[in-house]
Amino acid sequence: MLLSLLVLLAVMIALTQWRAGQREARAIRDFLPVGQIVDVDGTQVHVQILGQPKGAAPDLVMLHGASGNLRDFTLDLAARLAEDYRVILMDRPGLGWTARLPQHIGAWNASSETPSEQAELLYRAAQQVGADRPIVLGHSYGGAVALAWALDHPAAALVLVAAVSEPWPGSLGWTYRMTGSAAGGALAIPLVTAFLPERFVAASIESIFAPQQAPDGYAEHLGTDLTLRRTSMRANAQQVNSLLPHIVAMQQRYDTLSLPIELIHGTADTIVPAHIHAEVFAREVPSAVLTLMPDIGHMPHLVDPQATVDAIHRAAQRAGLR
Repeated sequence: MLLSLLVLLAVMIALTQWRAGQREARAIRDFLPVGQIVDVDGTQVHVQILGQPKGAAPDLVMLHGASGNLRDFTLDLAARLAEDYRVILMDRPGLGWTARLPQHIGAWNASSETPSEQAELLYRAAQQVGADRPIVLGHSYGGAVALAWALDHPAAALVLVAAVSEPWPGSLGWTYRMTGSAAGGALAIPLVTAFLPERFVAASIESIFAPQQAPDGYAEHLGTDLTLRRTSMRANAQQVNSLLPHIVAMQQRYDTLSLPIELIHGTADTIVPAHIHAEVFAREVPSAVLTLMPDIGHMPHLVDPQATVDAIHRAAQRAGLR
């Protein structure tokens, strides 16, 4: 009996790993890198540069949120910016085509890249492509990385879009605690990669955009299977699960920020609520200017991209770049 159970368990593990591998192979085939791979001391960073040539316009670095990749900005927004900026899109560590930092690699390793570690890596990649003091935009989790960038490295201005900036009450829920743990990352995540149905992915996207709807073709453009790769799911879960203490530490340094900061945040955002994050941050930092977007949810850069363009223009003007 025990032998039969062990054989069945081995078969289930093999099936799970095979199905997960098939899904990952499809993602790799269908969503190849769209930019260049920059090597930062052995860590590969995926960078896509659009718009004006170097030196002809201000540099604008754009950092995506959790469960995303740089394609999040190329459905519509980046094209609107190409005439006025040298747009530099980056995949964050472990997501898209940027590798994890070596110290955080491993199926049973529950450590994750901090916002400061991510900012350090991406800043050094930006230097390699000639952007020493860019405007830095961050959406959601990417907003925390943009803040870490401004705290530790040169930046001309910040644009924070539905950004995580302040400590929040309560917990993130059992799913992040489970998948962000060493055991959950090693055991549960392969099951998700292998068997998560597409209808669940579609429902998750709609919940992120609520109360608006996702633009037509968004999921296909983003490449959700890239995020469902085992290494990317581990990276994302661990980064989100461990974020709060880093936000607490960063908040203690916000009084050192004096660069122009533009915030846009939807009043209907239930994922990163404005009253917990943007509104508090704007009161704490004198150089921060907040624009609240009535009845908009967590994805303002996609449901009202022109509002994000306008915020970038204001940041550039305040920094003396326009």
